[in-house]
Amino acid sequence: MIEILATGPLATVQDLGRPGFAALGVARSGAFDRGAAAQANRLVGNPVGAPVIEVTLGGLALRVVDAATVAVTGAHCPGVEHGAAQSLAAGRHLAMGAPARGLRSYVAVRGGFAVELTLGSASTDLLSGLGPAPLRVGDVLGVGPQPGAHVSEAAAPDRATGVALRVSAGPRADWFSPDSMTDLLAQTWIVRPESDRVGVRLEGSPLRRAITAELPSEPTRPGAIQVPADGRPIIFGPDAPVTGGYPVLAVVADPDPAAQLRPGDQVRFALV
Repeated sequence: MIEILATGPLATVQDLGRPGFAALGVARSGAFDRGAAAQANRLVGNPVGAPVIEVTLGGLALRVVDAATVAVTGAHCPGVEHGAAQSLAAGRHLAMGAPARGLRSYVAVRGGFAVELTLGSASTDLLSGLGPAPLRVGDVLGVGPQPGAHVSEAAAPDRATGVALRVSAGPRADWFSPDSMTDLLAQTWIVRPESDRVGVRLEGSPLRRAITAELPSEPTRPGAIQVPADGRPIIFGPDAPVTGGYPVLAVVADPDPAAQLRPGDQVRFALV
Protein backbone atom coordinates (compact mmCIF):
# COMPACT_ATOMS: atom_id res chain seq x y z
CA MET A 1 0.00 0.00 0.00
CA ILE A 2 0.99 3.63 -0.62
CA GLU A 3 0.01 6.44 1.75
CA ILE A 4 -0.31 9.97 0.36
CA LEU A 5 1.44 12.52 2.62
CA ALA A 6 1.20 15.58 0.32
CA THR A 7 -0.33 16.15 -3.12
CA GLY A 8 1.16 19.39 -4.42
CA PRO A 9 -1.16 21.51 -6.60
CA LEU A 10 -2.87 18.46 -8.12
CA ALA A 11 -2.30 14.70 -8.14
CA THR A 12 -4.65 12.25 -9.85
CA VAL A 13 -4.67 8.60 -10.78
CA GLN A 14 -4.50 8.08 -14.55
CA ASP A 15 -4.11 5.23 -17.00
CA LEU A 16 -4.43 5.47 -20.78
CA GLY A 17 -8.06 6.53 -20.51
CA ARG A 18 -11.45 5.23 -21.54
CA PRO A 19 -11.60 5.34 -25.38
CA GLY A 20 -14.67 4.14 -27.24
CA PHE A 21 -17.33 6.07 -25.33
CA ALA A 22 -17.33 9.34 -27.28
CA ALA A 23 -20.75 8.53 -28.74
CA LEU A 24 -22.05 8.60 -25.16
CA GLY A 25 -20.39 11.95 -24.49
CA VAL A 26 -17.55 10.45 -22.41
CA ALA A 27 -14.08 11.89 -23.02
CA ARG A 28 -11.02 9.68 -23.33
CA SER A 29 -9.31 11.30 -20.33
CA GLY A 30 -6.21 9.41 -19.10
CA ALA A 31 -2.64 10.60 -18.74
CA PHE A 32 -2.01 13.89 -20.54
CA ASP A 33 1.58 12.87 -21.38
CA ARG A 34 0.79 9.31 -22.45
CA GLY A 35 4.38 8.59 -23.48
CA ALA A 36 5.77 9.53 -20.06
CA ALA A 37 3.13 7.44 -18.27
CA ALA A 38 3.88 4.43 -20.46
CA GLN A 39 7.61 4.94 -19.91
CA ALA A 40 7.17 4.86 -16.11
CA ASN A 41 5.23 1.62 -16.36
CA ARG A 42 7.80 -0.03 -18.61
CA LEU A 43 10.55 0.77 -16.11
CA VAL A 44 8.82 -1.18 -13.33
CA GLY A 45 7.69 -4.02 -15.61
CA ASN A 46 4.00 -3.08 -15.77
CA PRO A 47 1.77 -3.12 -18.84
CA VAL A 48 1.96 0.37 -20.36
CA GLY A 49 -1.67 1.08 -19.43
CA ALA A 50 -1.40 0.35 -15.71
CA PRO A 51 -2.67 3.12 -13.40
CA VAL A 52 -0.06 5.72 -12.38
CA ILE A 53 -0.14 8.99 -10.43
CA GLU A 54 -0.05 12.13 -12.56
CA VAL A 55 1.61 14.91 -10.53
CA THR A 56 1.16 18.56 -11.53
CA LEU A 57 4.09 20.86 -10.69
CA GLY A 58 5.60 18.47 -8.14
CA GLY A 59 4.85 18.51 -4.44
CA LEU A 60 3.76 14.87 -4.13
CA ALA A 61 4.99 13.02 -1.05
CA LEU A 62 4.13 9.43 -0.24
CA ARG A 63 5.06 6.66 2.16
CA VAL A 64 5.55 3.11 1.02
CA VAL A 65 3.70 1.01 3.62
CA ASP A 66 5.02 -2.21 2.06
CA ALA A 67 8.26 -2.56 0.11
CA ALA A 68 7.73 -1.50 -3.50
CA THR A 69 9.50 -0.69 -6.75
CA VAL A 70 8.64 2.70 -8.24
CA ALA A 71 9.69 4.91 -11.15
CA VAL A 72 9.22 8.62 -11.88
CA THR A 73 9.14 10.09 -15.40
CA GLY A 74 7.91 13.24 -17.12
CA ALA A 75 8.98 16.60 -15.71
CA HIS A 76 12.17 16.31 -13.60
CA CYS A 77 11.38 16.92 -9.92
CA PRO A 78 14.23 17.46 -7.45
CA GLY A 79 14.43 15.04 -4.56
CA VAL A 80 13.65 11.88 -6.53
CA GLU A 81 15.51 9.68 -8.98
CA HIS A 82 14.20 10.26 -12.47
CA GLY A 83 13.80 7.80 -15.32
CA ALA A 84 14.90 4.65 -13.50
CA ALA A 85 13.26 1.96 -11.38
CA GLN A 86 14.13 2.10 -7.69
CA SER A 87 13.25 -0.21 -4.81
CA LEU A 88 11.92 1.34 -1.62
CA ALA A 89 11.87 -0.54 1.68
CA ALA A 90 8.72 -0.58 3.80
CA GLY A 91 8.23 2.76 5.54
CA ARG A 92 10.39 4.76 3.12
CA HIS A 93 9.23 8.15 1.89
CA LEU A 94 9.34 9.66 -1.60
CA ALA A 95 9.02 13.46 -1.85
CA MET A 96 9.02 15.41 -5.12
CA GLY A 97 10.06 19.06 -5.37
CA ALA A 98 8.77 21.43 -8.03
CA PRO A 99 10.30 20.92 -11.50
CA ALA A 100 12.34 23.72 -13.06
CA ARG A 101 10.89 22.86 -16.48
CA GLY A 102 7.82 20.98 -17.58
CA LEU A 103 4.60 20.53 -15.65
CA ARG A 104 3.52 16.91 -15.24
CA SER A 105 5.39 13.96 -13.73
CA TYR A 106 4.29 10.34 -13.49
CA VAL A 107 4.82 7.88 -10.63
CA ALA A 108 4.43 4.18 -11.37
CA VAL A 109 4.57 1.36 -8.82
CA ARG A 110 5.26 -2.24 -9.80
CA GLY A 111 1.83 -3.88 -9.90
CA GLY A 112 0.03 -0.61 -10.66
CA PHE A 113 -2.18 1.38 -8.32
CA ALA A 114 -5.32 -0.57 -7.46
CA VAL A 115 -8.35 1.73 -7.70
CA GLU A 116 -11.96 1.20 -8.74
CA LEU A 117 -12.54 1.29 -12.49
CA THR A 118 -15.20 3.43 -14.16
CA LEU A 119 -16.11 2.34 -17.69
CA GLY A 120 -13.03 0.16 -17.64
CA SER A 121 -10.57 2.90 -16.66
CA ALA A 122 -8.90 4.16 -13.48
CA SER A 123 -8.55 7.67 -14.91
CA THR A 124 -9.75 10.80 -13.16
CA ASP A 125 -11.73 13.03 -15.55
CA LEU A 126 -11.73 16.48 -13.97
CA LEU A 127 -14.40 17.90 -16.30
CA SER A 128 -17.05 15.19 -15.94
CA GLY A 129 -16.11 13.92 -12.47
CA LEU A 130 -15.78 10.33 -13.66
CA GLY A 131 -13.19 8.12 -12.01
CA PRO A 132 -11.49 8.46 -8.62
CA ALA A 133 -11.39 11.84 -6.91
CA PRO A 134 -8.14 13.81 -7.00
CA LEU A 135 -5.77 12.50 -4.36
CA ARG A 136 -5.86 13.98 -0.88
CA VAL A 137 -3.55 13.82 2.12
CA GLY A 138 -4.24 10.61 4.02
CA ASP A 139 -5.42 8.59 1.03
CA VAL A 140 -4.07 5.05 0.93
CA LEU A 141 -3.74 3.34 -2.46
CA GLY A 142 -3.52 -0.39 -2.91
CA VAL A 143 -1.03 -2.02 -5.25
CA GLY A 144 -2.06 -4.61 -7.81
CA PRO A 145 -0.54 -8.07 -8.33
CA GLN A 146 3.05 -8.29 -9.46
CA PRO A 147 3.41 -8.42 -13.26
CA GLY A 148 5.31 -11.13 -15.09
CA ALA A 149 7.76 -8.78 -16.80
CA HIS A 150 11.08 -7.93 -15.14
CA VAL A 151 12.01 -4.53 -13.76
CA SER A 152 14.07 -2.59 -16.28
CA GLU A 153 17.72 -2.04 -15.38
CA ALA A 154 18.08 0.69 -17.99
CA ALA A 155 17.55 4.39 -17.48
CA ALA A 156 14.84 5.95 -19.63
CA PRO A 157 16.15 8.58 -22.06
CA ASP A 158 14.86 12.13 -21.71
CA ARG A 159 12.08 12.90 -24.14
CA ALA A 160 12.39 15.91 -26.44
CA THR A 161 11.06 19.22 -25.15
CA GLY A 162 10.94 22.73 -26.53
CA VAL A 163 10.22 21.66 -30.10
CA ALA A 164 7.41 23.06 -32.23
CA LEU A 165 4.16 21.12 -31.98
CA ARG A 166 3.44 19.40 -35.28
CA VAL A 167 -0.05 20.13 -36.64
CA SER A 168 -2.18 19.28 -39.65
CA ALA A 169 -4.96 21.44 -41.04
CA GLY A 170 -8.19 20.99 -39.15
CA PRO A 171 -11.65 20.15 -40.44
CA ARG A 172 -12.78 23.80 -40.27
CA ALA A 173 -9.72 25.57 -41.71
CA ASP A 174 -12.03 27.05 -44.35
CA TRP A 175 -13.88 28.97 -41.61
CA PHE A 176 -10.80 31.17 -41.12
CA SER A 177 -9.27 33.94 -43.17
CA PRO A 178 -6.66 32.72 -45.69
CA ASP A 179 -3.77 34.02 -43.59
CA SER A 180 -4.93 32.49 -40.28
CA MET A 181 -2.93 29.29 -40.73
CA THR A 182 0.11 31.43 -41.55
CA ASP A 183 -0.53 33.47 -38.40
CA LEU A 184 -0.83 30.30 -36.32
CA LEU A 185 2.53 29.04 -37.58
CA ALA A 186 4.44 32.32 -37.74
CA GLN A 187 4.02 33.60 -34.21
CA THR A 188 5.19 32.44 -30.81
CA TRP A 189 2.26 31.79 -28.47
CA ILE A 190 2.27 32.16 -24.69
CA VAL A 191 0.51 29.65 -22.42
CA ARG A 192 -2.19 31.34 -20.36
CA PRO A 193 -2.57 30.73 -16.58
CA GLU A 194 -6.06 29.22 -16.89
CA SER A 195 -4.76 26.19 -18.79
CA ASP A 196 -5.55 22.74 -17.39
CA ARG A 197 -6.27 19.14 -18.44
CA VAL A 198 -9.30 20.35 -20.40
CA GLY A 199 -7.26 22.64 -22.60
CA VAL A 200 -4.00 24.57 -22.99
CA ARG A 201 -5.09 28.17 -23.61
CA LEU A 202 -2.81 30.39 -25.66
CA GLU A 203 -2.20 34.14 -25.85
CA GLY A 204 -1.10 35.91 -29.04
CA SER A 205 -2.39 37.90 -31.98
CA PRO A 206 -6.00 36.73 -32.45
CA LEU A 207 -6.78 34.49 -35.40
CA ARG A 208 -9.44 35.86 -37.73
CA ARG A 209 -12.52 34.05 -38.89
CA ALA A 210 -13.85 34.22 -42.45
CA ILE A 211 -17.21 32.75 -41.40
CA THR A 212 -18.69 34.28 -38.27
CA ALA A 213 -21.90 32.22 -38.15
CA GLU A 214 -22.49 29.86 -35.25
CA LEU A 215 -21.10 26.36 -35.75
CA PRO A 216 -23.28 23.49 -34.54
CA SER A 217 -21.50 21.35 -31.96
CA GLU A 218 -19.50 18.60 -33.65
CA PRO A 219 -17.07 15.83 -32.65
CA THR A 220 -13.56 16.74 -31.59
CA ARG A 221 -10.56 15.03 -29.98
CA PRO A 222 -7.50 15.69 -27.78
CA GLY A 223 -5.02 17.81 -29.72
CA ALA A 224 -7.69 19.73 -31.62
CA ILE A 225 -6.92 23.47 -31.77
CA GLN A 226 -10.27 25.12 -31.26
CA VAL A 227 -10.57 28.87 -31.79
CA PRO A 228 -13.33 30.64 -29.83
CA ALA A 229 -14.81 34.00 -30.72
CA ASP A 230 -11.91 35.96 -29.19
CA GLY A 231 -9.48 34.38 -31.68
CA ARG A 232 -7.20 32.90 -28.99
CA PRO A 233 -6.61 29.18 -29.66
CA ILE A 234 -7.09 26.34 -27.18
CA ILE A 235 -5.29 22.98 -27.52
CA PHE A 236 -7.76 20.38 -26.26
CA GLY A 237 -6.43 18.07 -23.54
CA PRO A 238 -7.58 14.61 -22.44
CA ASP A 239 -10.48 15.90 -20.32
CA ALA A 240 -11.90 18.14 -23.05
CA PRO A 241 -15.51 17.53 -24.13
CA VAL A 242 -16.03 15.18 -27.06
CA THR A 243 -17.92 17.87 -29.00
CA GLY A 244 -17.27 21.56 -29.50
CA GLY A 245 -19.11 24.52 -30.95
CA TYR A 246 -16.10 26.52 -32.16
CA PRO A 247 -14.21 25.77 -35.39
CA VAL A 248 -11.02 23.70 -35.28
CA LEU A 249 -8.26 25.31 -37.35
CA ALA A 250 -5.64 22.57 -36.86
CA VAL A 251 -4.96 19.36 -34.96
CA VAL A 252 -1.78 18.56 -33.02
CA ALA A 253 -0.40 15.25 -34.25
CA ASP A 254 1.04 14.27 -30.85
CA PRO A 255 -0.48 16.12 -27.85
CA ASP A 256 2.05 14.66 -25.37
CA PRO A 257 4.46 17.66 -25.45
CA ALA A 258 1.53 20.00 -24.76
CA ALA A 259 1.13 18.25 -21.39
CA GLN A 260 4.41 19.77 -20.24
CA LEU A 261 3.53 23.37 -21.15
CA ARG A 262 3.16 25.57 -18.08
CA PRO A 263 1.77 29.11 -17.76
CA GLY A 264 4.14 31.60 -19.36
CA ASP A 265 5.84 29.01 -21.58
CA GLN A 266 6.30 29.80 -25.26
CA VAL A 267 4.99 27.41 -27.93
CA ARG A 268 5.20 27.33 -31.71
CA PHE A 269 3.55 25.17 -34.35
CA ALA A 270 4.89 23.47 -37.48
CA LEU A 271 2.67 22.22 -40.31
CA VAL A 272 3.02 18.59 -41.44
